[in-house]
Amino acid sequence: MKRRQLLGYTGAGLGTVLALGMRSQAQAQTSGVTIRSLGHTAFLFTGGGRRILVNPFRQIGCTAGFPSPAVAADIVMISSRLFDEGYLNDLPGEPRVLTDPGVYDFDDLRIQGILTPHDREGGRRFGTNTVWKWTQGGVTIVHMGGAAAPLGVEEQILLGRPDIMLVPVGGGPKAYTAAEAVQAVQVLKPKIVIPTHYLTTAAGDSCELAPVDEFLSLMQGTPVTRASSGSLVIRPSDLPSQGMRIQVYQYPTA
Repeated sequence: MKRRQLLGYTGAGLGTVLALGMRSQAQAQTSGVTIRSLGHTAFLFTGGGRRILVNPFRQIGCTAGFPSPAVAADIVMISSRLFDEGYLNDLPGEPRVLTDPGVYDFDDLRIQGILTPHDREGGRRFGTNTVWKWTQGGVTIVHMGGAAAPLGVEEQILLGRPDIMLVPVGGGPKAYTAAEAVQAVQVLKPKIVIPTHYLTTAAGDSCELAPVDEFLSLMQGTPVTRASSGSLVIRPSDLPSQGMRIQVYQYPTA
């Protein structure tokens, strides 16, 4: 009798441990993501037990005055590889680097890369751009990188409706203008829009980008939140239940 009771208690204890472990894993998957702006289109996403760095750059031109975006990460995703984009030389450690479109599975994390043109000439001038989509901390993220062409039906289907959409808005030859960015946002209808790739005080004299205000003026009527720092936690409960809002970051300075 005592042996049966002991086995019963042991089983109950094991079940409790397993339940707690599953609950902890679920909480980690839905606890939100910390999004840190590193300047331009470079962001560090921390949550769900992973650090994901997107688009580290070389400090030149429009990014000349930013601090180095070479921060520690487990996974690095690159949208394009040009002279000032996708700069990997100074990264610490040995992160897994993703540069090509496709589907990548990492245990409980799936990352999808979708190919788009990096210019308005079908990629003939600056090649291709990879838009990245993944879910981290219970939040689905789409990072448009340096998209410059309207989204086709196939891209719309693959991207779906994200919780957070990071979209270039400053124009130039390699990314959306403010009006083109508005069109992409209207197509995907994200819950939170984070503008990227626009003119800041970090830019050198050769920078051709427009300021973020042009995009914001075209999105008039959409609530805008301005972060007081370069880092912000977004949890599933923070997402708007209806409509969308725009999140503008305080960009880092050297």
